[in-house]
Amino acid sequence: MSTTPAQPVNRGYFAIGAERISKSLNVGNLMRSAHGFGASFTFTVGATYQAREAAADTSRGLQHLPHYNWASLEDMVLPQGCKLVGIELIEDAIDLPSFRHPLRAAYVLGPERGSLSPQMLARCDYTVKIPTTFCINVAMAGAIVMYDRVRSLGRFAARPVGEGGPMVGPEPHVQGGRVVRRGEQ
Repeated sequence: MSTTPAQPVNRGYFAIGAERISKSLNVGNLMRSAHGFGASFTFTVGATYQAREAAADTSRGLQHLPHYNWASLEDMVLPQGCKLVGIELIEDAIDLPSFRHPLRAAYVLGPERGSLSPQMLARCDYTVKIPTTFCINVAMAGAIVMYDRVRSLGRFAARPVGEGGPMVGPEPHVQGGRVVRRGEQ
């Protein structure tokens, strides 16, 4: 049995960041999760000086992927074709389980004890909400969004109909593929 963790297989690229974040632990945890899930870069917009220290980044993500500290929304420059996806618990947002992630995306979360600014929401191509009854920690919300992206765009076995892991046996029939009858392999 292998003890090497599986690397996420991403299609496209993604980045994650936060607007007006103030706690270095949240930035550090977000950066650590981004590094683990295979993000291309991380960013902040209008972060306080203390948040830029990223104290909880124990994986040293800054040594492995770029991090941008944009002073304002006007300073933020994303790669061409990159969609900005706001993560916010608002009524008109798309429920995360029903959202199809863009191949090229930058996800932005709001600050602790606050929401994304109206200017940021206006700039977003999509706004997505995690189906919770109240707001959760910024770093935790980021990890949930990144997991959902990796899960939906990665190359994983389909979830089984019953509980447990993937079925062992013949692959399910694919339209146009060879039909496998019982007892054949």
